[in-house]
Amino acid sequence: MATDTPAKPAAESGPKAPAPAPKRPPHTEGNALNVFSHGLLWVWGLMVIIPVAWIVLTSFKTTREIATDPLGLPESFQWENYANAWTTGNIGGYFINTIQVMAFSVTGTMLLGAMAAYVLARYEFFGNRIVYFGFAAGMMFPVFLALFPLFKTLQNVALLNTYPGLVLVYIAYSLPFTVFFLTAFFRTLPSGVAEAAVVDGAGHYRLFFQVMLPMAKPGLIAITIFNIIGQWNQFLLPLVLLSRNPEDAMISQGLANLALRQGYEGDPGALFAGTVMAMLPIFVAYVVFQRHIQAGLTAGAIK
Repeated sequence: MATDTPAKPAAESGPKAPAPAPKRPPHTEGNALNVFSHGLLWVWGLMVIIPVAWIVLTSFKTTREIATDPLGLPESFQWENYANAWTTGNIGGYFINTIQVMAFSVTGTMLLGAMAAYVLARYEFFGNRIVYFGFAAGMMFPVFLALFPLFKTLQNVALLNTYPGLVLVYIAYSLPFTVFFLTAFFRTLPSGVAEAAVVDGAGHYRLFFQVMLPMAKPGLIAITIFNIIGQWNQFLLPLVLLSRNPEDAMISQGLANLALRQGYEGDPGALFAGTVMAMLPIFVAYVVFQRHIQAGLTAGAIK
């Protein structure tokens, strides 16, 4: 006779669910550091934006408004301040002089700097590091110590008070940083493309101008903007080496001459308008090429 036996409970199948991980306390130190760093950035941004905005607003004021209410808004926009700065203050002539000089100086700096940096970065030869550190040492040499030797050298070769002499000095002044920056950038470029071009029969010049320079476009644009800013704002070198004719002055000298002139003529609105016009080209260039500058500065950060 069969007897019924109680059924055993079925064993549970499958792995057990993992226990929930304990919640970690929030990183209060990291949050405090972020708040502190963002606060510093805001303070720094306001310290830069407020003076620039004040200069722009003041450039549209009359002389009476600048004297009686320097922090207020202009009652009406005085566009004649810009016309006076361009014509009476000769800002237009200073613009043309500066563009003429920088068209040759920036081009020469980038051409010579790119070629030197490419050779130092891609070729191994005796004295490579010595030449590289020689360019790097040039960035640490104060330009004040070279004023008298530069003055006498240009005077001996009959280039003093001439645009070609100033162009050569600008190129020599900008080459150390250009070579230092572009050497590090050329080292980050892939070697496979260059090797493939050599296998296809490309020579040194074709390899440099048709293969490597297009690949180095972000770095070239970034360092070009830096050179334009540095040479555009240069005051001491043209003051010492180009001081014979005031009409041949650069934009930085022109602003100084305009400030001296307006101190006697009593037209501060033209002075502020000239300052805005001197800042505008650099601001536009940076806004237009902002992404290229960021790409050039961060290209070698991640490999």
